[in-house]
Amino acid sequence: MTLALVSKPGTSAPTLEEVPPPPLGPGDLRVRVTAASVDLIDVLIAAGPVRTIFGLTGTVGVGCSLTGVVTETGPDVTGFSVGDPVAAIHRDFAAAARGHAEETVVPAAAAAPLPNGLDPVDAASVPLNALTAAQLLDRLGPAEERTLLVTGAAGSVGGYAVALAAHAGWAVTGLARESDRDFVLRAGARDLVTELPGPSFDAVLDGAVLHTAALAALRDGGAFVGVPQPSPPTPERDIKIDIVSVEPDGARLAALLTLAATGVLELRVAGRVPLAEAATAYDKVAGGGQRGRWLLVP
Repeated sequence: MTLALVSKPGTSAPTLEEVPPPPLGPGDLRVRVTAASVDLIDVLIAAGPVRTIFGLTGTVGVGCSLTGVVTETGPDVTGFSVGDPVAAIHRDFAAAARGHAEETVVPAAAAAPLPNGLDPVDAASVPLNALTAAQLLDRLGPAEERTLLVTGAAGSVGGYAVALAAHAGWAVTGLARESDRDFVLRAGARDLVTELPGPSFDAVLDGAVLHTAALAALRDGGAFVGVPQPSPPTPERDIKIDIVSVEPDGARLAALLTLAATGVLELRVAGRVPLAEAATAYDKVAGGGQRGRWLLVP
């Protein structure tokens, strides 16, 4: 048996329970969890609002983003060995034990080795958030000196998006609070704004999930990328709209971890709590306004 946080129908908070160890498939890694981030999707699953979206009817594990140490490999796995430190995304929403557990199982294709010099606990903030930022940015195409507004530029996805976009050559402006100016500029933005500007940008990456409101910042024919929401923006003024659900990608995750290890991506941690005190982290994330991720450490 392994300890795992689980979400049950009709409850608004996850509970810590012993569950059977997840089965190991031929292309999987069994991982002893070092740390896992608490992301908004985890809170929404645990609280119930999005359980129906994913067709979740019974007791399920929670936790998308994790680091850990490989304890077993499936027979078809290459490139990983027992004892390897890794980071991964766990996207099987119906699994009994996911990232917020002592032990979990992930596809090897969703995992990446942790580079030397990267803190194995703090690195748990990277997989879901940095991959989301990178895959959103991909949809906008090459920078080509275009201008980009990143909303929620001091958030966990937005902060990585600013850094990745600036690294790729975009002229980035961040939308955030004035108190976040130092971080946003340090990440690579050329400027910070505290209110949505008028139609002056070639593209918007919507880390703050403003959706339709964010279109006001785009020039005619601009491009918008954001994450799924119940009310996505409606196209207007020849603006291209892309809604992106993050997909596991071990090779891309490896490149992002290297950028974190070399300082291009700044890891920010709001706090660390033991798995048994997960309610503290869940409450903080549910309340919003966090700078960095809350991490659970089994």
